[in-house]
Amino acid sequence: MAALALLCAIAYGPLLSVPLIEDDYPSLAQAQVLGAPHQIGDLAHNAVFRVRATSVWSMYALWQVFHLTPAAYHAFSLLLHILNTWLVYAIVAAWTRTRAPAFWAAAFFAVQEGHQEAVMWFTAINELWMFVFGAAALWWGIQRGHRIAGPVLFFLALISKESAIIFLPLYWLVEPNWRKLIPYAAIGVAVTGSIFLFRDASFRFSDGSFSLHAPFWLTWPRGIGRVLWIWGWIAAVILWWRGNREQRRFALLAGAWIAVALIPYVFLTYSTNIPSRQTYLATVGLSLLVGLAIDTIERREARVALVAVMLIHNVGYLWTKKRAQFVQRAEPTERLIRLAKETDGPIWVRCFPRTDWIAKEAVHLGAGKSENILVWSADDARAQGAQTVFCYQEKR
Repeated sequence: MAALALLCAIAYGPLLSVPLIEDDYPSLAQAQVLGAPHQIGDLAHNAVFRVRATSVWSMYALWQVFHLTPAAYHAFSLLLHILNTWLVYAIVAAWTRTRAPAFWAAAFFAVQEGHQEAVMWFTAINELWMFVFGAAALWWGIQRGHRIAGPVLFFLALISKESAIIFLPLYWLVEPNWRKLIPYAAIGVAVTGSIFLFRDASFRFSDGSFSLHAPFWLTWPRGIGRVLWIWGWIAAVILWWRGNREQRRFALLAGAWIAVALIPYVFLTYSTNIPSRQTYLATVGLSLLVGLAIDTIERREARVALVAVMLIHNVGYLWTKKRAQFVQRAEPTERLIRLAKETDGPIWVRCFPRTDWIAKEAVHLGAGKSENILVWSADDARAQGAQTVFCYQEKR
């Protein structure tokens, strides 16, 4: 377990120095409105955030302790990723009844770069919370038979993110016993049904980002291919060449896990590429494939070489390209915050590459200034005598 935690820290340690980005500021601000214990009634009546309650609560608690300390938020995401990696080991070990492929699967999950946004972008913490509780329900409730803990953990997964309902068919893949799944299905129907019952109060049903008319026939196979690239395809070739019948059976189950886990995201309207954060759950199947493939390699030298190349590829990509991308994503808000700290009067925001809500909350939380110091038009800037101009245009 210590080795797996160390791998997580090696892969994602550089994220600790990355600033908060984009939606982090509005998310933290929203948590102050809904996350306190006395605000639980307001949260329960909020059609959007009540099914992301665990994120709201954790954001509220972290803000109370650390305020604007990005490293603390990223460290918390990393801790959740470590816990999830341990759960991957436990689930795969119980599923395959062997420890060797379980360790290699968890080790790959620890350093996998394909789902990096779920760990590196703090607002995506809902993906981590959904996984924590959904995977814990699978391991503790379904695989180990704890009849109370399992449904309770599954309920917590359902109030971590709307798409947690997809755990039900995944549970079936691991434990195809419908009697065991009855309490989970009942809870899932109740919580998911409440989402649709109050859909008129949720912008997610009206903002056009999801639709049954979306080109899922493109998004789904493209998403599966993206999750498998590149190590999944390599693992599949190794298993086809060297695997035994049982290993190939689990390889098919791993592929089914990937396909099922992506279903909630194949109806996106704004892109046929599923965002990396939303592949976090699907990469359990990828990790199982990789773990099985490594276990087929008998020669120690060949196994060490393959694992070393895999580690260098994923960690190197995270340390260089991905970290640089997140630093760049943080640059607009970081510059605006610095300017707001140095300026006493109004600031004319002539160009900002994100929504004005992000700019307002960044100034409010990051600089401790009122959002009213920002003006958004030339007429307002002249009327208020704004002497300071802010303009950030992204490089193309």
